[in-house]
Amino acid sequence: MPAPPRPTDAELEILTILWTRGPCTVRDVHEAVVQRKPTQYTTILKLMQIMAEKGLVKRDQSERAHRYEAARSKESTQRQLAGDLLNRAFEGSAKSLLIGALSAKKASTEELAEMRRLLDEYAKEHKR
Repeated sequence: MPAPPRPTDAELEILTILWTRGPCTVRDVHEAVVQRKPTQYTTILKLMQIMAEKGLVKRDQSERAHRYEAARSKESTQRQLAGDLLNRAFEGSAKSLLIGALSAKKASTEELAEMRRLLDEYAKEHKR
């Protein structure tokens, strides 16, 4: 089965809520979104219906208030987005992507240490 399309910014906001809270009704999602910005309930409803059609969320219709959950894990979606960004903006260069990310936002000492550890682990696993 092919991966669902890349989520838009608005869809990603909804997915983030679903990853954090687990399955939610449209009302639950609307209440979370409205804390950050004014948004109509019907806008969230329509977005979540579209997301279900695209395969980004699954809808449980067994109760009166339908519950939605993310169709894919946060990690899977992040990999998809990172791969897309890598190809579109960095011509496939992981090095350029990493430099761009580190230039855009200062990383803490702990984050840098974790990156070093992950790079070492990756190098061990992918020796040729």
